[in-house]
Amino acid sequence: MNLFFDTSALFKLYHSEAGTKELTAFFSSNVIKAIYLSEITSIEFSSAVWEKCRKKEINQSSAELLIDKFNTDSEKYNFIRQSKSCAFLASELIGKHWEKGLRTLDSLQLASALTLKIDIDVFITSDVLLSEITLLENLKVMVF
Repeated sequence: MNLFFDTSALFKLYHSEAGTKELTAFFSSNVIKAIYLSEITSIEFSSAVWEKCRKKEINQSSAELLIDKFNTDSEKYNFIRQSKSCAFLASELIGKHWEKGLRTLDSLQLASALTLKIDIDVFITSDVLLSEITLLENLKVMVF
């Protein structure tokens, strides 16, 4: 199974929170061939970690460990580059789904996944709005 993760769901693999147990169980019961990530995931991941630190949910050394672990694991992931065509598609998605409130970074995540639509079996997210829009774009989605 080939998976595309947005950052909200990927973060659950590194930090225990609501949905982590279910995501771990999903991994245990499925054969995962490849995990695809948008190139912006590295930035969003770092932002999520430091936000947790700023909010005192984790300490600085834990934040640094999470980022180090992600950077080490990055070798296992397939990153989708943010090409001009991907940025153009993200802009089109915002125009198409503006009434639902599609945000910039989510549009880039979805556009990245859509560039590999035939290779991705499931789009995995924790964002309910993004999951609804992903379904409208004819991708199978799972919310954790």
